Amino acid sequence: MTRSVDTALRIVAAMPGGYAAAALWAMALARILPGGPDQASFAATLIAFALCAATAMWAFAARSGWRALWTVILATAVAGAIAGVSIRLTGRL
Repeated sequence: MTRSVDTALRIVAAMPGGYAAAALWAMALARILPGGPDQASFAATLIAFALCAATAMWAFAARSGWRALWTVILATAVAGAIAGVSIRLTGRL
């Protein structure tokens, strides 16, 4: 793999991948954190900001661009599954 492809994969994992992962984790955590809906949403949003920054750092610290991309995709899929199951069980957004 060329260096430019590796860098492009890392950028995709860091920017849109990190944003998607943070958004889905915020949604999933807001549904499962204890407390009122407003407190859980606030705490989940704060955690998601840190997660977005950590995802960007991970994307450039990973061994390869593919590993960074697949790790971010997996984390995003887990958050989406948690949010999806929670929505199906409680029946509300």
